[in-house]
Amino acid sequence: MVTVGLLVKLEVKPGKQEEVETRLKHAFEVVQKEPGTTAWVAVRTGPTSYVVFDVFPDEESRTAHLATGRRGLGEVADLFSEPPIVLSTEVIAAKLP
Repeated sequence: MVTVGLLVKLEVKPGKQEEVETRLKHAFEVVQKEPGTTAWVAVRTGPTSYVVFDVFPDEESRTAHLATGRRGLGEVADLFSEPPIVLSTEVIAAKLP
C-alpha cells in the first residue's frame, strides 16, 4: 500500500535532453536499491519537459528518498532551464503490480 508520493516537474535546456535521459536512467538504478520506494516513473511530456512520479508507503520512506534525490538534482542543476518543481502528494488510490 502507498500513502504518499512526489511529483517532480523538470524543464531542461534545449539540447540537454539526451543527458537528462541518461541521468534519469541512472537515477532509476539508484532508486531500485531504495526499499521504501514502491514505484518510480520518469516520463517525457514534451520536447524539453519531463515528469518524475514516485510513491511510498509512508512519510519516512518519502523523506529518505527526498534526501537522496535533492542531492542528485543539485548535481545537474546546469541542465535545467528553470528550477525543478517538487510537489509532495497524498495518494488517493493506486493500482500497482
